[in-house]
Amino acid sequence: MATTPVSTLSKHVRQVIDEALKKYPEGRQRSAVFDALREVQHENHGYLTVELMDAVAAYLKLEPIKIYEVASFYSMFETKPVGRHSISVCTNISCMLRGADEILAHIEKKLGIKLGESTPDGRIYLKREEECLAACAGAPMMMVDHKYYENLTPDGIDRILEDLK
Repeated sequence: MATTPVSTLSKHVRQVIDEALKKYPEGRQRSAVFDALREVQHENHGYLTVELMDAVAAYLKLEPIKIYEVASFYSMFETKPVGRHSISVCTNISCMLRGADEILAHIEKKLGIKLGESTPDGRIYLKREEECLAACAGAPMMMVDHKYYENLTPDGIDRILEDLK
């Protein structure tokens, strides 16, 4: 079991986990891992540390590997420091056919970074390629800090990026 004390988790995170646990039958605490990791990541400026993942494991009474598996598999979790704002550009077929490659190239040029990089000032992180963000009707689209922006144009993207402080 994890050796990191659960006190590493804030009171708020423990409350979020406790609320999530209420949704699942006794003994199914593994079902609350997503809720726990999402909240821990949010409080830790957008990324997870081994210490925080170990604290989640201890709180949920799970082996740490069960937490690491989730954190390393799903693209919504980061295990290294990233920019304050996270941008994901959908490049699946609907978005691709409506100009996602051009949209991505515009963002990279505008920010001076490539996929998987953060701006030097730590303001924006351009997540690695997203296969699908489930907004095909509004293609091309991107998600910024979990908010969807659809029917993108270069001018629209410029306005969105300028608003990110």
